[in-house]
Amino acid sequence: MTQKYAFGEEVRVTRAIRNDGTLFGYRRGDLLVRRGSTGFVREWGTFLMDQIIYQIHFLDSDLIVGCREEELLPASAPWHAGQFQYGDHIVCRCALAINGDVVIAAGAQGQIAATGQGDNGESYIVTFMARSFQVPASAMILAEEQ
Repeated sequence: MTQKYAFGEEVRVTRAIRNDGTLFGYRRGDLLVRRGSTGFVREWGTFLMDQIIYQIHFLDSDLIVGCREEELLPASAPWHAGQFQYGDHIVCRCALAINGDVVIAAGAQGQIAATGQGDNGESYIVTFMARSFQVPASAMILAEEQ
């Protein structure tokens, strides 16, 4: 097994990294690093003799997190993460209607359930009070952290 990334190389994570219960001071499931964030390889090792795990230092958050090789890209590789990611809490900028009937009021809060929807990946599946809707990115903003 040969590592793909070298010590000091800048890499980008391709998915959100959440605490699996091994990072002290964070609850299991807490978002640690947003998809698309970049960090630097500190070292690497193997897990179960068949996976390479890289220790990545994310300078913006000053976190050091273990990432599997398939979760990483070179930082120089083309990347478009989209505005939102799975689990983000959002607020509607405007009312959402189906056939002229308002189903979600402006200012309503929801949560991203799926990304990359629509022909160009510009829409998201958003859950509002147990109902799911496909919503364009232009119709929502990221909710303030609580």
